[in-house]
Amino acid sequence: MRLTISWSSEAIDDYADNIDYLLKEWSFKDAEEFVDNATEIIHIISLMPETFPMSDYKNIRKAVVCKQISLLYITNESEVILLRFWNNSQNPKDLLL
Repeated sequence: MRLTISWSSEAIDDYADNIDYLLKEWSFKDAEEFVDNATEIIHIISLMPETFPMSDYKNIRKAVVCKQISLLYITNESEVILLRFWNNSQNPKDLLL
């Protein structure tokens, strides 16, 4: 059974900010690769939400989208909530969930 995917406002902002950054500082190809990776991971999560490991935060799982960015999400019986696309080089103490 496929779970419904919901995006927090922070996840939407993070996603757009990452794409903007990649387009400005790297290349269209890098931005496209990020989008493709995120799309594939979200698809996997919708089908098998326990595929990715638990994070250091209670009940929150972490999927690595690329070396620099991880997707943090929570699940219940019918829904996956995407919380943040987090830059792995940032201080974890700055992460607000």
